[in-house]
Amino acid sequence: MPSEADRAERLLDAQAKAGHLFAAVESDGLLAPGRTELQVQHAIRDLAVDLLGVEKHWHKRIVRAGTNTLAPYDENPPDRVIDEDDIVFLDFGPVFEEWEADFGRTYVLGDDPHKHRLRDDLPKVFDEGKRHFQANAEITGEQLYAEVTRLSVQRGWEFGNYHCGHVVGEFPHVTPDQERTHNLLMPGSDKPLRRLDRDGKVTHWILEVHLVDRERGIGGFYEELLTV
Repeated sequence: MPSEADRAERLLDAQAKAGHLFAAVESDGLLAPGRTELQVQHAIRDLAVDLLGVEKHWHKRIVRAGTNTLAPYDENPPDRVIDEDDIVFLDFGPVFEEWEADFGRTYVLGDDPHKHRLRDDLPKVFDEGKRHFQANAEITGEQLYAEVTRLSVQRGWEFGNYHCGHVVGEFPHVTPDQERTHNLLMPGSDKPLRRLDRDGKVTHWILEVHLVDRERGIGGFYEELLTV
């Protein structure tokens, strides 16, 4: 069994590889107007295989553009063609040597200042949420969700999902349905986040930020590791 330091290092390595994949998506121009979300999703899947040897993803691969960026993970909006001035977000969970990454970023194709502000606010809310986690040793999932929601509203956005993150670790991190609330950062998740899992290992978390402006029909998404 790997040590806790080794587990953290492997999770960070998986995240770094996911970041490398997303950088290649941007540099290769895969987020091009005229392509459908599904076409881009397939292109990123193939790039992940060619670039990093990714054989599997632990959750569905998401590419969402325009009004589809309002939809949280659990929804499945119809495939949409990307427009020239769209906002687009990606949410992928590649598995690297049985270690899960979960990485989300948002891109703006045009010059709309409101969309650029939305994109730029995502990492700010993430960083502020992570600092709040680091400053509160006994924080629970529902407390962190409340703070991330507050930070989102403070910047003029609505938070777009019923949770703001989840457990991550060795693949697969499948858990019984009755424990699902406590493996998400959401109302009702009242256990301290700094705890051991049922196998006696440190529990690691992903923090997600989904900001939306329903009046303008746009949203954005950002996620990565919270605990390391």
